[in-house]
Amino acid sequence: MRVTIVALLAAVVAAPLLAAPMPQPVQPEATTFRIGSVDVVALRDNEFLIPNDGKTFGVDVGVPAVAAVLAAAGAPTDTVRVGVDALLVRLPGRVVLLDTGFGPGPGGQLIASLAAAGVSPAQVTDVLITHSHGDHVGGLVTVDGSPAFPNAHVRMSAAEWTFLQGNAGAAKLVAAITPQVATFAPGAEVVPGIRAHAVAGHTPGHVSYELTSGRARLLDIGDTAHSTIVSLGKPDWIMGFDSDPAVGKASRRAELSRLAASHEMIFAPHFPYPGVGTVAAQGDGFVWVPAATAK
Repeated sequence: MRVTIVALLAAVVAAPLLAAPMPQPVQPEATTFRIGSVDVVALRDNEFLIPNDGKTFGVDVGVPAVAAVLAAAGAPTDTVRVGVDALLVRLPGRVVLLDTGFGPGPGGQLIASLAAAGVSPAQVTDVLITHSHGDHVGGLVTVDGSPAFPNAHVRMSAAEWTFLQGNAGAAKLVAAITPQVATFAPGAEVVPGIRAHAVAGHTPGHVSYELTSGRARLLDIGDTAHSTIVSLGKPDWIMGFDSDPAVGKASRRAELSRLAASHEMIFAPHFPYPGVGTVAAQGDGFVWVPAATAK
């Protein structure tokens, strides 16, 4: 049965991961911080090296240009390191999980990280999905294909649910979670204190989620950006993961510009763990400023 579920996840992931990812071993981690009066936990799931082969990062500029940006940052030039993490939010009467990582695929640590945060899968009341690529929805099912969070509502935008249902490779995943799914329109308050915002270009129903507690805010940006080096430094370069590359880069530029001006705290599931910090403008791009408060 393990072969079956791994094959399923590979099929779900195949579309976004155009370059073959190389999984890197990670240990379970749960990093707690506060947004206003709310406890939030970054959960480590996985980490990958994506080849710099012109298929994913900087599709329109080529391998040498991407390599030059990586070299200037002191990073290896043949691969781009990409984290895969999730976010846990403890709200009154709710335990909310934002995205689920790869799940029981190659080295997924989400459930172990969740345990490190003192939470069992059965305690999760709501799972909020930014979009339906496999590194965000793979953890919705267990190794035997049953729902991983049996007592949770699985919430995603209506457009994204339609998109996932149309993915033939995700048929078993769709069948497993259909009784749990509740959809919404972007702009809605999905659960009290968390509102969804459309971020166009990555997938048809891709959203970010904004947590508000008093005057404090935290935005889970989903796949608005993937690399602190390439996505931030060169936001106008085409990202191969985006279903509409032109719209994707326009959304990325607009959102990063807004975040740099507002200094809003963000969680970026693909940035170096724990993925919490702010974005600052630098030259014609942006830089990552990790939060000192995450412990």
